[in-house]
Amino acid sequence: MAYGDGFDKAINIILDKVKQQEKFAVVVSAIGNATDELEEILEKAKKNGVYQVQLENFKTYQKGNSAVDLSSEFGLLEKLFEGVALLGDYSKKIKDNVLAQGEVISGKVVTQALKEKGVNANFSDTRQLIKTDAKFGNAQPVDVISRKNVQNYFSSHNGTTVNVVTGFIASSTDGETTTLGRNGSNFTASLLANYLDAEELQSFTHVDGIFTANPDLVPDAKKIDQLSFEEANEIATFGATILHAKTIIPLIEKKIPLRILNTFNHTHNGTLISSENSRKGIKSLSVLENVTLVNLEGRGLLGKPGIDARIFRVLAQNNISVSIISQGSSERGIGLVVDAKDAQKAKDAIEAEFELDFYTHDVSSVYLTENVSVISIIGQELATFNKPYDALIRNQIVPILFNNTITGKNVSLVMERVQLKKALNVIHSEIFGITKKVNLVIFGHGTVGKTLINQLLETRENIIQRKGIELNIVAIANSRQFIFDAKGVSKAWQSELESSSHKSSVEEILKAAKEHHLGNLIAIDATANKDFVANYVELIKNGFDLVSANKIANTKEFSFYKNLRENLNFYQKNYLYETNVGAGLPLIDTIRLLHHSGENITRIRGVFSGTLSYLFNTFSAFDKNFSDVLNEAIEKGFTEPDPREDLNGNDVGRKLLILARELDLSNEFSEVKIQNLIPENLREGSVSDFLARLEAFNPIYQDIKNNQAENHVLRYVGDLSGDLSVENGATLEVSLVSVPKESSLGQLKGSDSIFEIYTESYGEHPIVIQGAGAGAAVTARGVFGDILRLAEKSK
Repeated sequence: MAYGDGFDKAINIILDKVKQQEKFAVVVSAIGNATDELEEILEKAKKNGVYQVQLENFKTYQKGNSAVDLSSEFGLLEKLFEGVALLGDYSKKIKDNVLAQGEVISGKVVTQALKEKGVNANFSDTRQLIKTDAKFGNAQPVDVISRKNVQNYFSSHNGTTVNVVTGFIASSTDGETTTLGRNGSNFTASLLANYLDAEELQSFTHVDGIFTANPDLVPDAKKIDQLSFEEANEIATFGATILHAKTIIPLIEKKIPLRILNTFNHTHNGTLISSENSRKGIKSLSVLENVTLVNLEGRGLLGKPGIDARIFRVLAQNNISVSIISQGSSERGIGLVVDAKDAQKAKDAIEAEFELDFYTHDVSSVYLTENVSVISIIGQELATFNKPYDALIRNQIVPILFNNTITGKNVSLVMERVQLKKALNVIHSEIFGITKKVNLVIFGHGTVGKTLINQLLETRENIIQRKGIELNIVAIANSRQFIFDAKGVSKAWQSELESSSHKSSVEEILKAAKEHHLGNLIAIDATANKDFVANYVELIKNGFDLVSANKIANTKEFSFYKNLRENLNFYQKNYLYETNVGAGLPLIDTIRLLHHSGENITRIRGVFSGTLSYLFNTFSAFDKNFSDVLNEAIEKGFTEPDPREDLNGNDVGRKLLILARELDLSNEFSEVKIQNLIPENLREGSVSDFLARLEAFNPIYQDIKNNQAENHVLRYVGDLSGDLSVENGATLEVSLVSVPKESSLGQLKGSDSIFEIYTESYGEHPIVIQGAGAGAAVTARGVFGDILRLAEKSK
């Protein structure tokens, strides 16, 4: 009802109904933020502050351009505020009289606006119609008197086209102004609907209806088309802001449907609430904010009858309502959720009630847990609660307590307020999400990283359709800068990254993810940076699962390796790194499956490097100088910029160590015996000097080639052997060996890798895994596979 688009839309909705010759009445709430403003001015007057300027602004706004006479209402407000300023206080009765003027002003302004449009409109003051008790601030209607008054009034005004009725306000049987409390205007409307046997009650709000969650907190929330009275009542009870339980109750008696509509989109069908049962299932997530958890603990109370009765009696005596109660069993503990403003009073009252029990040590403490919120899952059966609960735990959101209603179809969770938005989105995605959104942060955009990013962006829609998973890249970082977009980076990410002013920082990325309440987080390490792995534990602690193409973390000192696993276990996160050995080949998964199933792996041998595979496959098959073949590999981009990083064998050694550790061996990299393929005089110096002296390789390797047995070829092999079932029983060796041409290793072609896995069950016939063991596309696809595996695991 704020002036401008809202007010004009409301008037147009009424005019449309008049045009359609509908028989209806209009219940209005205050214009704009009138109720809040009046309460602010009241507080200023109480404290003898300067309130006159705000009051004048209030009067100017409320009158707007209307020709209506509001001198009576404005005059009353001035007198009331003057009195409060003189006394320095006000009663609930005075407050009701002040707040009531907002609805009176609104009713008169709307009536005048309709008259100016040629509508036969009549202002109806509900203080003359609805009679209540004298509980100011939250008065209860006296139905017998109110029903008769309303029916008589509307019968006598039957010829009026539109009766404009003030919501929220009423009067006691003594004629004192009262208000109906929170959501009072809707309550007024539902009372009139009941008294007049209306066909339907329509409530116009700022949204298209009731949603599966508050759209302001959950962008993916969906509108609910239909609810039963029972479901709507549960949603209202547990915090829905556009609906209150009081609104539903008068409608249930006569089965009058309630339709929630949008003032700004009134042709939309909204949400219909009726006596008809809708389909079973979870309907909505409701939120209670501004609440506090009151905790009562005491081992000595276990088994004592009447404890709950004492608590509720003393709270009732202090007019404190409890929304949720949860009880422990081992050490007697009771948790009560109350309005935050009542928390200290509740604590004091309980402490006073149990004063003797403190003395006898039956009660140990009463304390408050502040800054909490409550999420209620309406329609959630306890039997399937494991799914949203697991989703919360995966995202490191641990509820303080949870409560299940008697019907078993609603579950409420109390949690830290700072986690509210993230928790809502995680639960909503788990329950209502057509697609599961997984948020990705990619570190490194070299050859592998760039290929992976483009693969993810190109296949995004396809993955949504096939898997029901939305892989959302929220951040990309290199060593200098990063970009972040919670909705997902665009296909122009490269230019955006180059022009980004955000200095690269893991801390800043973590901060951005937290500020946007992102869940289902995966960090992808597409770097080869030995220092970056130091961030892994911090990422894990902040709720990230890990996927890595970087081998460093798995080959650092065993203490680091062990600490990383301990943190993964403690925070219940996952770390996948299939591409660490064999690029896209399913090697690590196969070894892990065999080992965990109890299979005794006795040996793992193979050609681990695609670069060195190409080098020796080609050198063995053709009559070429070793330096010429090495130059070909360099030109094809098979080697690192400094080929010595491939030729020194360290990369193969790291891969072999990774496999050893997969078998629960605690070897260190220093224990791997590695044959360095580089002549000693070429191991130092610049890359250019090294490349200029490649012919030094020729006599060495030509001699090795010539001295082989007949029909043998050269292969650079990693070999994990010995007694792999015991600590310190393994031998890890990387060396150039000569193998029969017809063997599985000897038949290897191109840049393929091959791995032979010997086990006790398979005997002398190994499991052989062979295929492309290098290349950006293959490695990126392997990382992609790990990402999908994690995403599917969490569905």
